[in-house]
Amino acid sequence: MRKPILITVFAVLLILSGCGNQGNKTSDGKLSIITTVGMITDVVQRIGGDRVTVHGLMGPGVDPHLYKASEGDVARMSEADLIFYNGLHLEGAMSDVLEQMNRRVKTVAVIEGIDHTQFLSPEEFEGAHDPHVWFDVSMWMSIIEPIKSALMELDPDGIEYYENNSTTLMKEMEELNAYVKSQAERVSKEQRVLITAHDAFNYFGRAYGFEVRGLQGISTATEAGTGDVQNLVNFIVKRRIPAIFVESSVPPRTIEAVQKAVKSRGFDVQIGGELFSDAMGTAGTDEGTYDGMVRHNIDVIVKALLKEQSEGGDH
Repeated sequence: MRKPILITVFAVLLILSGCGNQGNKTSDGKLSIITTVGMITDVVQRIGGDRVTVHGLMGPGVDPHLYKASEGDVARMSEADLIFYNGLHLEGAMSDVLEQMNRRVKTVAVIEGIDHTQFLSPEEFEGAHDPHVWFDVSMWMSIIEPIKSALMELDPDGIEYYENNSTTLMKEMEELNAYVKSQAERVSKEQRVLITAHDAFNYFGRAYGFEVRGLQGISTATEAGTGDVQNLVNFIVKRRIPAIFVESSVPPRTIEAVQKAVKSRGFDVQIGGELFSDAMGTAGTDEGTYDGMVRHNIDVIVKALLKEQSEGGDH
C-alpha cells in the first residue's frame, strides 16, 4: 500500500518544483480553492460566495477512503490559492499528498476547528479518530471558523463579506441541528437502531440518540468478512430490527447479502433506503448540499423505522 503513495508524492514534488504560479487569483479576480469531499465544498462555497471559485475533487458516489489523486488533481492543487480537506485520515491515500502540498500551497484541515476532545476513537482504529464528524451538525458548525479565517487571510478586502456569509450559515446549521433532533425524537429510543454498510454514523448516533452498527469498519478499505456478516445477522434477528440502509458511496452488495442472510433465518428486514455518508448527492439537487443531504438522511431513517412501528413490528 505504501509504494503507490510514495510514487504519487514523488510526482507531486516534481510538479511543485516546476510550479511558479502561487498565490494568484483566477482571471476573474476570484480566489482559486480546492476541496476534497462535498461536505467541505458546500460550506466553502457558502462562505466564499462570489469571491471564490471552488473545485471539489470528490463528487457524488466517490469514496474518499479509497480516492487517489490523479495527475490532473495534483496539477490543479498546485495552482490553487488554498486547499481545504477534512483530515483524520478520511482522505486515505491522499493524506501524504496533502501534507507535501502544504510546502507550496496553504492547506487547511477543517477539523482543526473542532474541539478534539469530542472526537470518537473506536477500538479498531488504534490511536486514530473517527473522521465522519459532519453527521453531528453541532460539531460541523465548528469548521466555519477555520474556513472563514483562511479566506480572510488571503482576501482581506472580503472580510465583512465572509463574516456575513458565515453568520447566515451558522444560523442555518443551528436550524438544521434542531430539525434532526426533532425528527429523531419521533422514533422511540428502543427503535433508534441504525445499520449501514460501514461505520460512518457514530457521531450521528451519539448526537441524536441512535445505536449504530456498521458492517465494515470506519474505513471502507477493509472488506467485511463472513464473521462480520454473521454477527450483524444475529444482531438483527435478535433485536427484530425492521430496516437496514445502503450508502451512496459504498456498493450495496454487502447490505443486500445481510438482508438475504436474515431472511434465511426466518425474519424479513427491509432495506429502508439509500443514505449519503462519505459523499453528497448530485450537484443541483437538494441532496447535493450539506443541508439537503442531512435532511434526506434523517427523513429516510425515520420514515423506514416508523413504518415498521406503525405496522406493529414483525412481518
